[in-house]
Amino acid sequence: MKFKGFDFFPHNTRWKIISWRYVFIGLSWALALAAAGLLYSRGLNYGVDFKGGTLIEVQTASGDLNIGQVRDKLGKLGLGDVQVQGIGKGNEALIRIGQQPDEKAQAAAAAKVKAALGDGVVIRRTESVGPTVSSELKRTGIYSVLAAIGGILVYVWFRFEWQFAVAGVLALVHDVFITTGMFSLLWYEFDLATVAALLTLAGYSINDTVVVFDRIRENMRKYKKMDLEQLLDLSINETLSRTVLTSSVTAVSVLALYLFGTEAIHGFSFAMLFGILIGTYSSIFVAAPLLLYFGVNRDTVQPSKDKATAKSVKA
Repeated sequence: MKFKGFDFFPHNTRWKIISWRYVFIGLSWALALAAAGLLYSRGLNYGVDFKGGTLIEVQTASGDLNIGQVRDKLGKLGLGDVQVQGIGKGNEALIRIGQQPDEKAQAAAAAKVKAALGDGVVIRRTESVGPTVSSELKRTGIYSVLAAIGGILVYVWFRFEWQFAVAGVLALVHDVFITTGMFSLLWYEFDLATVAALLTLAGYSINDTVVVFDRIRENMRKYKKMDLEQLLDLSINETLSRTVLTSSVTAVSVLALYLFGTEAIHGFSFAMLFGILIGTYSSIFVAAPLLLYFGVNRDTVQPSKDKATAKSVKA
C-alpha cells in the first residue's frame, strides 16, 4: 500500500502579503517601540552573570519548602539584598545574594546562607560572580551580539546584494530587540544563557530569511516581466511551507525544554521559543517587504543585456 504525503500548504497558495506590508511593518514598529519603552522604564532583570553576587539553588529532601520562612531566616543575616524564588514542584528554590564588597565577603555570605538553611535542605548548585567579572561579561555579551549581526550583514551582502543585506539585518535586529523587550515585560532573568539564545536566534532567523531571499532572486531571473510586488508574493508563498513547518517542528522541541526543563535553562528556552515565533514572522512579513523600500530590482540582481554588452565592449 502506498501512502500519499499530507500537503499542509496547497501548491497554488497565493496569499497577498506584500499588499498588506504597511500593516505588518506598522505592527513591527509598534512592538519595537513598546520594547524600547519597557527597556527604558524597567530595564532588564540581570542575573548573577551581569549583576554580580551569588546564586544558590536549593531543594528539600522531603516535603515542600516554605519560602516565607526561608526569606525571614535569611533576612536576619544582614547580607543586604537577598531574594528567594520558589521553582519546580514546591520543594526547590533559587536564592540570590546581592553583591558583597569583595570576593572573600561573597564567599562568607554564601557560607552563612548554607548554615542558616540547615541540614534538611540540599544545595544543588552555587554560582558566584565578582563585580569585575560581571561588568566584563556584560560588555563581552554586548560585543558578541553586535559582532554576530555585523558578520551576518557582511555575509548576506556578499551572498546577495546590499539591499538584501540591509533588509535581512533590520529584520534580524527586529527579532533580537523585541525578544529582549519580552524579557523586560515578563521580568525573566537575563544572563549569559539568554545571550547565547539571542546569538542562536540570530543565526536561525537569518537562515529563514536567506531561504526567502534566494527564491526572490531566482524568480527575478526567471520572470523577466512580472510585477515586483507580484513576484515577491509568489516567492514568499513558494517558501511558506518550508519556513512555517521547519519553525513549527523546532518550536515544539524548544517548548518541551521550556515546560519540562530545569530552571537553569528556563530563560534560554523562552528566548529561543519566542525568538523562533517572531523570527518566522519577520522572515515572511518584514524582510521581503523591506526590499521594496531599498529599491531592489532586476538590475541589482542581474545586469541587463545593455550593461553586459557595454562591459564586454569596454573589455
